[in-house]
Amino acid sequence: MSITSLSKKEKYYFDDDSANRAVAFIETHIRHCKGDLAGKLFILEEWQKEDLIRPIFGWKHTDTGLRKYRSVYCEIGRKNGKSSLGAAIGLYLLFADSELGSEIFSCAGDRAQASIIFDLAKRMILQDPMLSNKAKVFRNSITFPQKGNTYKVLSSDASLQHGHNPNGILFDELHTQKSRELYDTMITGTGARTQPLLFTMTTAGSSKTDGNICWEVHDYAQKVKEGIINDDTFLPLIYAAEEGDDIQDPETWRKANPNLGVSISEEYLKNEAKRAAELPSYENTFKRLHLSMWTTSISKWISDSVWMENYEDINLETLKGKKCWGGLDLASTMDLSSLVLYFPMEDQKDVVLVWFWCPKESAEIRGRKYKLPYEEWIADEYIKATPGNVQDYDYIRQDINTIIEDYDLQSIAFDRWNSSQLIIQLSQQDGIPMSQFGQGYKSMSSPTKELEKLVLKKEINHLNNPVLRWQCENIQLQTDPAGNIKINKQKSSEKVDGMIALVMALGEMMTDEAPGESIYNERGILSF
Repeated sequence: MSITSLSKKEKYYFDDDSANRAVAFIETHIRHCKGDLAGKLFILEEWQKEDLIRPIFGWKHTDTGLRKYRSVYCEIGRKNGKSSLGAAIGLYLLFADSELGSEIFSCAGDRAQASIIFDLAKRMILQDPMLSNKAKVFRNSITFPQKGNTYKVLSSDASLQHGHNPNGILFDELHTQKSRELYDTMITGTGARTQPLLFTMTTAGSSKTDGNICWEVHDYAQKVKEGIINDDTFLPLIYAAEEGDDIQDPETWRKANPNLGVSISEEYLKNEAKRAAELPSYENTFKRLHLSMWTTSISKWISDSVWMENYEDINLETLKGKKCWGGLDLASTMDLSSLVLYFPMEDQKDVVLVWFWCPKESAEIRGRKYKLPYEEWIADEYIKATPGNVQDYDYIRQDINTIIEDYDLQSIAFDRWNSSQLIIQLSQQDGIPMSQFGQGYKSMSSPTKELEKLVLKKEINHLNNPVLRWQCENIQLQTDPAGNIKINKQKSSEKVDGMIALVMALGEMMTDEAPGESIYNERGILSF
């Protein structure tokens, strides 16, 4: 054992031999499994070696000789090789750690995510003759019989994981955890181990609310890093841009991407940054995934200038008899209701027709209260004022039946949680094909992304309806950890019902034109 450094308090020493042993194990026995480097030996980058591997396995207690660090928090941008590094560390703990009967676990919010590192580890073993001879590789576990060590997968979507005695925990994408239960359970299970290691790898998240375990650990790591909290056992590694940094600047990208030029290219980040500049809805996602900046799940959507580039005059008579799909958003008794018809066109931009209804008295009140030109919109017939102070659904029903006479209507999508007697009448009495349309991410994300793409490419014509324009400006988007998006009615600054109806109409067309589970992939809708 060679001692190369002592802390000021001489509480810890650096064991150079142990640090070099961990590096040598990885660089001798571990091979890459993905990309251009697949099949080649895993030669650690400087940051991987000096920030992670050597400190984790080199720093030890002077009195006991046990490892100093018990928890490592690594927050980093996507595509920086964290999964491969996590798998390599897991295999070192399985084969080369000193403790007998070790239990190593890959953990994540769901089994698919947890299996990413585990599956990489299996492939790494199979590429090395020595490791493959010593290990027994099964579908859901790896064993090292010589030492009685095991490596398994756990996820928070399985039953509660009690009774484990982990020596190594590889927690992937902690920000996707819906609760803290699995995290807490695994940590409490390490009590009987002499030098357990918790290695957490994650990108930044989008929720700082109480109970979010990733934000809690991030905040703790930041305070340890800044010296506010004194915890010698915790190694905080946060590779992230800072508020105020220019997100278009390569130097900003480098802060969160230490593997820039190796596993992630500058050209890729340049294109992603350009997309973030063009699509406000993607800016927070770019910051979170590629700059490791914590954001909110709420973001602005399409700018007014971009929206207004999608307008040109056409002869509406050319739409008669054309195939179209509808979206119907029925408001409460006093608010706006809207119908959108979406026309896919072969020889020109797709066309959007929209109708709004609002009780006359309610329109007057809302116009005065919010200083909106409701009376002007009604005079110009952009809004139809129904009699009285509550929504007249009989009036709307009659209007809808009149409207669709001119077109080849395929179906009208409606919010299944906001259906009414009107929906029953339109469907059962009037014979209009009505289709339930969910308002969650599963139903709304893909058509919302497709609408973004159409607007960005100037492939849609909204005919400059001023009410729809106003509602587009009101929109706040909500994003989940998987990058799905939807319009957030609660957080949006004002009414958005027409835009909701537009998304539903587009989604209905997408479903009808390309049935099956893989419709969006087949149409290329998920890409920009």
